[in-house]
Amino acid sequence: MLWLSRKGCFKAFRALHWVVRVWSPRSGTVIGVKCKDGVVLGAEKLIISKMLVEHSNRRMLPVSRHAGMAIAGLAADGRVIVNRAADEAATYKSFYGHPIPGHVLTERVASFVHVFNLYWYVRPMGVAALLAAKDAEGYSLSMVDTAGTAHRFYGVAVGKGRQGARNEIEKLKLEEMGAREAVVAVAKILHRVHDEEKPFEMELAWICDESRGEFCKVPEDLAASAEAEAKAALESEDM
Repeated sequence: MLWLSRKGCFKAFRALHWVVRVWSPRSGTVIGVKCKDGVVLGAEKLIISKMLVEHSNRRMLPVSRHAGMAIAGLAADGRVIVNRAADEAATYKSFYGHPIPGHVLTERVASFVHVFNLYWYVRPMGVAALLAAKDAEGYSLSMVDTAGTAHRFYGVAVGKGRQGARNEIEKLKLEEMGAREAVVAVAKILHRVHDEEKPFEMELAWICDESRGEFCKVPEDLAASAEAEAKAALESEDM
């Protein structure tokens, strides 16, 4: 995938890698896991200012009742992608009369992102997006990267602590894990890979049987208990 600049120079994936390398780490780590009864997404949202209002600049955004996204990278670019995904979901439902399947939504979002890699007068999207959805085939977890490449996953991590998070995800028995257990597991991973010097706020969202197949934030009481359990587990490991 190459494009031509005004000076006639060909630019390649190096520019895309720069976008991911520079901007994704600034957004913190974002994790997605597919368990036996749903999908759980978690994000490490770094607190860039003490004056920042709690829960602002969200990384978890709904696309429709049955789909949602977690964004790593430039938040502004992420909102553009989410808005496009919401338009695609609404258009599909109005035309076909039922919610858009997860793989169709993923392919359309990936095609939209890929267009920004084709022309010199636009820049690539500085975003990696995790997409959780439910359709007739069940729950699905996909990732669209800044090149417009899309893959389906059982577990995936992007952002600053992605390598450590991926190693931890590989240890989980996701096919045996329920959504509530997955919430705790995601919280533990986010705290384990987090840089202790930087304050952060943890965002958790899910789409599962307990949420009746709708994408929404994890209930505050469950999120709080999961975070407390994660902190306790880390403290016991340090002792």
